[in-house]
Amino acid sequence: MARFKENDLPKAKLDSNSLQKALRIFKYAKNHKWKFFLGLFFLLLTSATALAFPKLMGMLVDCVTNKDLGKANQVALGLMVILVLQAIFSFFRIYLFVNFTENSLSNIRFALYENLIKLPMSFFSQKRVGELNSRISADISQLQDTFTTTIAEFLRQLILIIGGFIILGNISPKLTFMMLAIVPLVAVAAVIFGRFIRKYGKKTQDKVAESQVIVEETLQGITNVKAFANEWYELQRYKNKITEIVKIAIKGGQYRGYFASFIILCLFGCVVAVVWYGITLTIKGEVEGVGDLISFILYTTFIGASFGGIAEMYAQIQKAVGATERVFELLDEVPEKINSSPNPIVEKIKGNVSFNTVSFSYPSRSEIAVLKDVSFEANFGQKIAIVGPSGAGKSTIASLLLRFYDIDNGEILIDGKSIYDFELENLRGNMSIVPQDVILFGGTIKENIAYGKPDASDAEIMEAARQANALNFIEGFPEKMETLVGERGIKLSGGQRQRIAIARALLKNPSILILDEATSSLDSESEKLVQEALEILMEGRTSFIIAHRLSTIRKADQILVLDGGKITEKGTHQELINLENGTYKNLSNLQFTNN
Repeated sequence: MARFKENDLPKAKLDSNSLQKALRIFKYAKNHKWKFFLGLFFLLLTSATALAFPKLMGMLVDCVTNKDLGKANQVALGLMVILVLQAIFSFFRIYLFVNFTENSLSNIRFALYENLIKLPMSFFSQKRVGELNSRISADISQLQDTFTTTIAEFLRQLILIIGGFIILGNISPKLTFMMLAIVPLVAVAAVIFGRFIRKYGKKTQDKVAESQVIVEETLQGITNVKAFANEWYELQRYKNKITEIVKIAIKGGQYRGYFASFIILCLFGCVVAVVWYGITLTIKGEVEGVGDLISFILYTTFIGASFGGIAEMYAQIQKAVGATERVFELLDEVPEKINSSPNPIVEKIKGNVSFNTVSFSYPSRSEIAVLKDVSFEANFGQKIAIVGPSGAGKSTIASLLLRFYDIDNGEILIDGKSIYDFELENLRGNMSIVPQDVILFGGTIKENIAYGKPDASDAEIMEAARQANALNFIEGFPEKMETLVGERGIKLSGGQRQRIAIARALLKNPSILILDEATSSLDSESEKLVQEALEILMEGRTSFIIAHRLSTIRKADQILVLDGGKITEKGTHQELINLENGTYKNLSNLQFTNN
């Protein structure tokens, strides 16, 4: 399964178009927008108090020169007030931005999930679910970090830089020009150098991850390793990877050494140069006093630190804008149509089904016709079996019945009405499917059975389990109905999962039932129990049985033989077995001879 790290997130170019898309996030803030703007107000107050701090510190130092204790006490008190105000403003700024962000992202998460589960099957057939899930997780996380911290810090640093330069210009234009000539350049160089070193660190991490993959693969396949006596091969593979890690890590350490030397020499050298020039101007009388010099040095430090941080924050905002675009790409995907008709049918379906010259190609492979002019009828209560080689289009018929995809040509009628005239939820609510590979949800057995009818009573759930031949094994568990089935039902056997799925279908009480090779992967004993449950399930409803094992469909009212997307044979078991050189007869002879 693909996983995405924050560093892997692509950046978006910041322009009016991308920013306009990003600002759509405010639509999901709903009645929380005011918190963002109030947070900005507190951000301005925080920045203003931060800018006042160096000035007051300078004034405090000047009190030493003037030997003015009264003024020193006043300035010190003023500094404490500034610090208290800054603490209060910072609290409200952080609280309001977090509050705004969490509420907005909560609405986005829900809207995203709501839209995702309403998207058509054609969307999911072209997307990897694991990758989709990881991407959503990484993008939302990026938005969370950006709106909680990064935007506020970016604006704060920007205000400090602009405000700092204005104040510096008032203190000493000459000193400001000198500072402008060296400090920003060195700060930007430090950022670029630091980013280069982080990339090197990421290379080391990636190589370590690759070495862990080797360990994981070796231990998972330890039987094969020992059976082939290939311990030496795995050791060599691991040793080669570790050697690569050492080389990269040493190179990275070398660059970190260069970076430390750069910081000591250049960054602190800049501070020394600014201080020296400031003292020179003070001695010449071009700077009023020591206090102004101290203020200047503090403002220079603020600006240098802000330059160092703002470039990284800008990159984070670019990533956030890119993340926003990708989130809205998913939100803009068009959900499947609930109603294709202006007056959708919501009545209970009886179960008469008719395919009239239906042709279909999957959207992702439009050049390949999966079904070609398929026609057949299934009356209420009949059992219709569909057989044929793999890729013939058997499961596609089930998908079209459930309206997972729209047909290209022809028509599908249910109770004499077009399948597109029914409300989608009502249509699928009258159908149920028991697939070959049953996927259960990671809750209890009771919750999984009740998925067929969420408002079912305990008595109804118990009866469905009994009819599905599932009650005996359920009662054998200590927790009975409250037994946790594990992820995808991993704690249950294949036969047990099938019977839970049958119980779920029984509880739903559908008019049309689809059995997609429901017993093909079971052992003989499980197949017998499941087959008995299926016979009960099929009573009084139209059933479509997709099967490889022909022994399970001998009693079907009609058997359709699909080959190459066309129905090549149609009839009962006896009728088809009597066809000379028929596909069904050949398949039947092959299976029963082997048995």
